[in-house]
Amino acid sequence: MRVYYLLFGLLFLFLLPVPGNGGIVSWLQKCYCKIRSGQRTLIDCLSKEEQIGHCSLSGQKCCRKKK
Repeated sequence: MRVYYLLFGLLFLFLLPVPGNGGIVSWLQKCYCKIRSGQRTLIDCLSKEEQIGHCSLSGQKCCRKKK
C-alpha cells in the first residue's frame, strides 16, 4: 500500500509545472489549439480570424478563420 503513496507522490511531482517553464501545460494548450483547427500567432489574429484561446504561457494566441 505504501508503494501507491510513493508512486502518487512521484507522479504529482512529475506533473507539477516548474515556475517559468510550463512544459506540460504549454504542450496541452498547443494540442488543444490544433484539435480546434487553430494556428499559433505571436502578436495578434488577422482581421479575418478569431481568437479561440492561448497556445502557451508566453502569450501566443490561437486563431482560426471566422465562420
